[in-house]
Amino acid sequence: MDKFSALPGLSTDPETALDGKASPLNTVLIAEDDPIFRRILESWFKRWDYEATAVENGVDAWEVLQKEDAPQLVILDWMMPGMDGIELCRRIRKRDQGTYRYVLLLTAKDDKQDVVAGLEAGADDYLTKPFDVDELHARVRAGKRILDLQAALLRAQTALQFDAAHDRLTAIWNRGAILDLLKREMERSRRTHDSLGIIMADVDFFKKVNDTHGHPVGDDVLREVGHRLVSALRSYDAVGRYGGEEFLIVVPGCDPLNLLVTAERLRRKIADQPVATSAGPVPVTISLGLAAVQAEESEIDPETFLRDADEALYAAKARGRNRVESAPVSRAAAQQSD
Repeated sequence: MDKFSALPGLSTDPETALDGKASPLNTVLIAEDDPIFRRILESWFKRWDYEATAVENGVDAWEVLQKEDAPQLVILDWMMPGMDGIELCRRIRKRDQGTYRYVLLLTAKDDKQDVVAGLEAGADDYLTKPFDVDELHARVRAGKRILDLQAALLRAQTALQFDAAHDRLTAIWNRGAILDLLKREMERSRRTHDSLGIIMADVDFFKKVNDTHGHPVGDDVLREVGHRLVSALRSYDAVGRYGGEEFLIVVPGCDPLNLLVTAERLRRKIADQPVATSAGPVPVTISLGLAAVQAEESEIDPETFLRDADEALYAAKARGRNRVESAPVSRAAAQQSD
């Protein structure tokens, strides 16, 4: 996976702890102003294998909910000092973005209008005091099933988004995504008058690797080349598989001299160590073609910019491979000066 696709804090399993902490799906926030009943609720949830955070009023509960790892299951008493359960429900629903919180409202009110008011404020369920502990447990399990389903849907959505933008073999950006990213960087460069560089990299004699060792070994080579390119770049540079054995690298804020230094570092990163494959170590080199637009060049033609880098790559191939060649001047800049 490349550096742009990392999703910090997203667990692959909703039951799995993050950095040694309990998953938000296995934690519960209890807001209850009666100290005895609060301790009873806390003991019940601990018995049901939840990590419970118990507070005595709505203000403290709202503070807990601002934290990044706040519980997704929330048990609120209706009547509390500072901020009651109804107002807290409204705040939760107004703020919810992405992560849903399941709210169970506890109340001594049993009038139908009160129940409707609680649900309209954003509560998912309610229990009228006094209630049976088994009924509470059953309702909590129902809420947990809904939160589990949401977590599964979010994982599926994340996987679909990743697949849509990433190359399946190398797990770096695919052609469409890297071109979109290049266009965005060009627009940003135009606004900020910042330098921008691109690198076209092609694996040398890749057909020979496939013919000699087979396509599975060729796949190993492409995966490793993609991994090494990513590892040798800054976190805000981008690498994509442009097609076949060719890679496109977008290097923001990089003038021609620094772009040359970057490309040479990438060349050595690939050439200095053979790629370990199922057929044994396979020596691999790449050829690289560079194009850069400097800060004062405000107008950039994407197609010309890519063609400059591609022609520089062709020159690197023609002059012996395993080398870096630069476009003498971006044709976009030349067109601007005409």
